Amino acid sequence: MLGVYEHFPINIHKITIFSASVPSKKLQQMLTKTLSKMNKENFSSEDIAIQSLSQCTVIFESGIAEANNFNYLDEEETNKALKAIQKKPLQIMDFFCALRYYKIQNEKKTSLKFDYYMMRFIFNKDLMEMQVFHEKGPRYVSPEDITRFIADRINKASSKKMLKAPEKP
Repeated sequence: MLGVYEHFPINIHKITIFSASVPSKKLQQMLTKTLSKMNKENFSSEDIAIQSLSQCTVIFESGIAEANNFNYLDEEETNKALKAIQKKPLQIMDFFCALRYYKIQNEKKTSLKFDYYMMRFIFNKDLMEMQVFHEKGPRYVSPEDITRFIADRINKASSKKMLKAPEKP
């Protein structure tokens, strides 16, 4: 089934519930487009607020779940997901995200260890719950950082703020 990974972990490292100002269908479409676009960009470690790495390039590689696999969000997979959402919005969307880190010194690009995350987005009427599981890697990007970064990217891609984070106690 598109969007759902049958073996999603039960021990979650970060859960955040956002209020949504748009219908689930529109939010799911924006989430899919945002992750697909992030696959085509390079980010600096400072963009993502990585404290432990400086002057580092970060590359996202995200894929959407389909049963027991994750399919890389290229143009074809993105269009397939958008058509499925247009037909009938999903209640759950699971994604795998590999964060690749590169340090450039003396014009030489050095690969560092990668982080691997699984993310589950659960959609209800005016809410979106984001669950983040860190599968392996050095955790240069924390579950909190990846949650905030993706929510910020969704909000920046829209003409109005789609997601509002919970108030801090």
